[in-house]
Amino acid sequence: MQGDRFHDACGVFGIVAPGHDIARLTFFGLYALQHRGQESAGIAVADEGQVTVVRDMGLVPQVFNEKTLAGLTGTHAIGHVRYSTTGATAWQNSQPITRSRGEHTIALGHNGNLVNTTELRDELLRQGVTFKSGTDTEVITALIAQHADNNLIGSVREAVSRIRGAFSATVLSGKKIIGFRDPYGVRPLCLGDFEGFPVIASESCAFDIIGAEFVRDVDPGEVVWASDDGELHSERVELPGARPAMCIFEFIYFARPDSQMYGRTLADCRFEMGRHLALEAPVDADFVIPVPDTGISAAIGYARESGIPYTEGLMKNRYVHRTFIQPDDQLRQLGIRMKLNPIRTVIEGKRLVVVDDSIVRGNTTGKLVDMLYKAGAREVHLRISAPPIRFPCFYGIDMATRDELIAARQSIEEIRAHVGATSLHYLTLEGLQESTGLPRDQFCRACFDGDYPIAVPEELAMCKMRFEGGPVCHPSAPGPEG
Repeated sequence: MQGDRFHDACGVFGIVAPGHDIARLTFFGLYALQHRGQESAGIAVADEGQVTVVRDMGLVPQVFNEKTLAGLTGTHAIGHVRYSTTGATAWQNSQPITRSRGEHTIALGHNGNLVNTTELRDELLRQGVTFKSGTDTEVITALIAQHADNNLIGSVREAVSRIRGAFSATVLSGKKIIGFRDPYGVRPLCLGDFEGFPVIASESCAFDIIGAEFVRDVDPGEVVWASDDGELHSERVELPGARPAMCIFEFIYFARPDSQMYGRTLADCRFEMGRHLALEAPVDADFVIPVPDTGISAAIGYARESGIPYTEGLMKNRYVHRTFIQPDDQLRQLGIRMKLNPIRTVIEGKRLVVVDDSIVRGNTTGKLVDMLYKAGAREVHLRISAPPIRFPCFYGIDMATRDELIAARQSIEEIRAHVGATSLHYLTLEGLQESTGLPRDQFCRACFDGDYPIAVPEELAMCKMRFEGGPVCHPSAPGPEG
């Protein structure tokens, strides 16, 4: 976890499109999913049974150019953007990961985290399997590659039945693409149609950019696949006791607001979160301003419901996602101004309602409040479009222990004092649930209520680099509750 933000693990993409520039289509699909991961990017293509992969560190347009894409020809492809949760930020952990399967090669890209990685990895090591990376993605790939079934779909089916945790993935062979989603549906995956051929992606915004049509969400536990003829096939892998448990943070801010999930456009849901905030915590103020970009839709909802004018008070540097040039000590002291800068003429002398999506550690939020006061704000009323985050996530979010969560240690009043706001209100869990328009039993809300849908072993209190010689982070940290 960097700064005061959660980060989702990754974004995946897959497409069958004979006769089209498959690499360019995949490039733009990944470009639309860039918000899901900025550490590395990769594309694997298949042409007449041969699999070729290009992957490297950096953003999508840093990894790929016209020359690179021209060398990636084929009929079907998968792509991946990564933010690390298991495994260090290093080239060997970039994806798609390849592995030999008999005389053939498969490539796999994965979003999420497994909770039984150690058990499966140890089993594979006893079988003589070697690993080049520290990711659970390579464990999934090895399971599929090692399975004796000559049918690739059978091998995928067996792997899905054995791995536990949160995962959505795309697989490429010389003859087909495959997509699958965990039986709880924690991480998103959806299907689209590109000129009669199937497309698979973490979010529907990846379809819009290439002119494909959103068809539906991939169901929890569903495996879908297609060959070059474009015919889509599907089957379910059932897991006794599994229930739908979509990560509710996809609705709060992981996914792009223009994406659709479970029949809802996320911008509409976030608007409703802001509207509920205004009903729960009204206040006299001059302006409602968002913390860009993820606070925008909720801030508009708050302004609409409250009647307080909405305006931009903070400008975001949208090119700060990834830089290889580190600031010196003097620049580092400016901290948050690397990303946000106040518009003094809007802020000076005003009472502000500032809408953000979450507070994790509280450090960045405190710097933001201080910056607004220094720009002349009279009052800063923080409104957060999520409940207090009190429990760690083990399903693909880069945050490991309760020690990192300010709401696990302090009351709301103590947090308000810590960040220096005039007032502070978090959206209630009931208000959040109503804003989604979906029933509570569709979601995982464990980071708020400690109700973990998938059992978590104690080893996950260790560092994300636990397979690369990393230290134990907090061996005595509290495990999941409930």
